[in-house]
Amino acid sequence: MRAKARHVDGRWYDADAGPLVRPYALTGGRTKPGPHGVRFDLIALVVVDAAAGGAGDGAGGGGLLGPEHRALLGLCRSETQSVAELAAEADLPVGVVRVLLGDLLEAGQVKVSRPVPPARLPELRILREVIEGLRAL
Repeated sequence: MRAKARHVDGRWYDADAGPLVRPYALTGGRTKPGPHGVRFDLIALVVVDAAAGGAGDGAGGGGLLGPEHRALLGLCRSETQSVAELAAEADLPVGVVRVLLGDLLEAGQVKVSRPVPPARLPELRILREVIEGLRAL
């Protein structure tokens, strides 16, 4: 069942959802991040690149960034965030966040890393032996 849409002050509103902006409007119709085809997993970790300076605030190359780009930069500035966390905090679809992060990565505004997969972590037995060895010191 569709909610009734209404027209107020020159804007269309969905009775329950509020103002609507289609995801492709935020990404310029793009569905994949960047020309390099970078893939952002939901658990990929994103942090603002300290070497980029304040370019994300509107100076330098930041003038081309939209409000959604700046919002993502603001969320990453305080702490490292996963792609899933960014999508939830920014209240944007994950696909849109991936495209916007691709833009930020190409502009040199963010760094993306992947957490260590569980298969590459040391075995529990080895960790226990290290702890025992440290206690023996």
